[in-house]
Amino acid sequence: MITRRGLLPALPLAAAGLAAPAAAQPAAKPAAPRGTGDLGVIIERATGAILIVETTGRTILGRVEGMGDMSHASVCFSRDERYAYVFGRDGGLTKVNMLSATIEARVIQGGNAIGGAISDDGKLVAVSNYEPGGVRVFNAETLELVADVPATTGNAAKSKTVGLVDIPGRTFVYALYDAGEIWRLEMPEGEAPKLTKLTGVGKLPYDANVTSDGRHYFAGLFGEDGVVHVDLWREPLKAERVLDGYGKGQEPMPVYKMPHFEGWGATQNALFLPAIGRDELLVIDNATLKETGRVKTHGQPVFAVARPDGRHIWVNFAHPKNGVVEVVDSLTLQVIKRLEPGPAVLHLEFTPRGHEVWVSARDSDAVIIYDTRTFREITRLPARKPSGIFFTARAHVIGK
Repeated sequence: MITRRGLLPALPLAAAGLAAPAAAQPAAKPAAPRGTGDLGVIIERATGAILIVETTGRTILGRVEGMGDMSHASVCFSRDERYAYVFGRDGGLTKVNMLSATIEARVIQGGNAIGGAISDDGKLVAVSNYEPGGVRVFNAETLELVADVPATTGNAAKSKTVGLVDIPGRTFVYALYDAGEIWRLEMPEGEAPKLTKLTGVGKLPYDANVTSDGRHYFAGLFGEDGVVHVDLWREPLKAERVLDGYGKGQEPMPVYKMPHFEGWGATQNALFLPAIGRDELLVIDNATLKETGRVKTHGQPVFAVARPDGRHIWVNFAHPKNGVVEVVDSLTLQVIKRLEPGPAVLHLEFTPRGHEVWVSARDSDAVIIYDTRTFREITRLPARKPSGIFFTARAHVIGK
């Protein structure tokens, strides 16, 4: 059952199993006014901290500690780019002021969170949970609980939730890993939440993403070779299989790390998706949703990230081949460059118009910045076991 604050008698957050929002930290010394469009966050996964960076001068502006378990942290941003919402593996949801590099509020909303999203109007922040499962929705300004949506199936079993994205209309879409379902959660202002459930979509949907127009939702399946597609513009919603049995006739390989659909490569005409347990990318035609090709890669892809213009796809890989990044030509489907930033490359993020890419190399304690035209290394920034890199331009992209 969905519970929604404002529709039910008010309860203290502690009564809902939530920690109260942390008291705001004292404001830092006033700094000169600056814009937010070139700011970003780097996760320091081993130290429970984040770095605030700016991409124009490629510098570190500040460090924010006390963020909790950052081992699988992700970030989204407010519409004005002033605030970062950081989702920690310990269930922490932290609101960080990007300009003062301080924590504005923090709640421990679950036992094990896996990501989150912000609504198109910037008023709601949703968090996807492994433990206790389900999705919780918060007021973006105060971090007070707005709605609690347990992921409970017909047999009363709880499910982990994954692949949470925002789409237009104060709406979120996500998958239930254990139950093999996809749910759409609509949160119209002043009205009761509305759930649409698609059941039996496939075994173990482990991650998902939505196209930048908010129309096509794709969820990868860990329990079988295939991808689930939902056209969110067509009612009633229907889950359909694409790339069904893409590994048919081939010997299964061990999966060293789950690939991320959040980092798929999307161009004007195609999607580049990591194949689970295989050293290749799968290429899907955007119009027909049919496979049009495969790209042989150095190892098992984790992220396949398109440069903003779609010309190249940058790919990193699972252990033990995770010290390499390959660049794929989206026209020829050929690898045109291989780079070695350092051991344990975990994430890649392009500057908003794609002239540079920032690459985290965890075991080098560094973020390496490349010129995307020449592939030349420009500089390195020190960071303690860096993982995710998130720039504020994400504030203006559906599904980010």
